[in-house]
Amino acid sequence: MPEEVKAQITGVVFQVLAKPGDKVGAGDPIIVLESMKMEIPVEAPRAGTVTAVKAKEGETVQEGDTVALLE
Repeated sequence: MPEEVKAQITGVVFQVLAKPGDKVGAGDPIIVLESMKMEIPVEAPRAGTVTAVKAKEGETVQEGDTVALLE
């Protein structure tokens, strides 16, 4: 079952760094959020393969929103 990767803060998606099929390690950034002129990476909680990215650049996400799925 895929694990949800969630935004830790409310912010605008500044950059999407991973795409479905990418292999990531624990702590690798998947997307970067911008909030109050700061860039905050949303990191993979564990090693795995990104199965979906649910956030688009320029979109606002809320704290707790699922931004990607990791298998």
